[in-house]
Amino acid sequence: MRTQANFTSTVACLWVSALLASLVGGCRCDALHESPDLTVFAASSLTEAFQDLERAFESANEGVDVSLAFGGSQILRLQIEQGAPADVFASADEGHVAALQQAGLMPKSEVFAHNELAVIVPSSNPAKIESFADLPRAGRVVLGAPTVPVGRYTRELLRRAADSYGPDFQSGVLGHVVSEEGNVRLVRAKVELGEADAAVVYRTDVTPYSRVRIVPIPAVLNVRADYHIGMIERSAHPELAGRWIAYVQSEEGQGILAQHGFVTE
Repeated sequence: MRTQANFTSTVACLWVSALLASLVGGCRCDALHESPDLTVFAASSLTEAFQDLERAFESANEGVDVSLAFGGSQILRLQIEQGAPADVFASADEGHVAALQQAGLMPKSEVFAHNELAVIVPSSNPAKIESFADLPRAGRVVLGAPTVPVGRYTRELLRRAADSYGPDFQSGVLGHVVSEEGNVRLVRAKVELGEADAAVVYRTDVTPYSRVRIVPIPAVLNVRADYHIGMIERSAHPELAGRWIAYVQSEEGQGILAQHGFVTE
C-alpha cells in the first residue's frame, strides 16, 4: 500500500538513479526494489472508496502492492499522455478516457459507477442558502474549472437550471465565482475553510467528517456523472491490472463503492 507522495518520491528516485548510473556507472537506489506491483490513477472523488478497495484487494492477493495516485481526471490524463507509469486509469467522466483511447493509450474502458452533484455550504451557512433556488444569493461561489469533470458537470447543471429558473440564475451564480479549482476536493476545501459561501461537488464528497452542509439539487435538474475505468496500453502488469478492474466491478467491489455513496446499478 502506497500513498501518492511515496509514489512520486519513488519515480523521482528512479530518474536520479538512472542519471547517476550514466555518470558513475552504478549508483543504486532502494526504491528500485520497492516498485509497486500495480499503479492505479484515479479521480480524486474516488479517494476513500479506492483506498478501501486497495486494502481489500491486497488482502485477497497476498504479496501484491497497489499504489494509488489521485488527482483531477484531466491532470492524470495529461500525466499518462506524458509517459507516467500507470497501469489503470479511473476517470470521473468519459471525455478524458476517450482522449486516451483516440491516442492509442487505452484499448477500452467500462463504466463502473455513477455519482450526482450537490451544493454545499459552510456549517454556519452565512449566505442563508436553504434551497438550490437560493444559490445566486451566495456572494462567493467556488466551482471546478471547466476542464475538470465536476466543473463540466456543474456548468451543465447551471444550463438546465436556467431553463427552469431563468437565465438570471445561471449568470447570477457564475458572476459570483471567486475561484475555479483543479479537482473536487479542492472545491470542498474552500467551503470547509470558510473561503466560499457555496460550492458544487459530488454527493459522495459530503461525508460525516466534512465540515459542510448539503443543499439538495432537484432530481429533475441534477446531472449524473459516469465513472470509467480501463487498462493503460503500456501497462507493465496487464494481468494484475485486469484483476483490479474485475475486482472493482465484482459484487464485493461494487458493494464497497456503494458504501461510499456511489450508485452502482
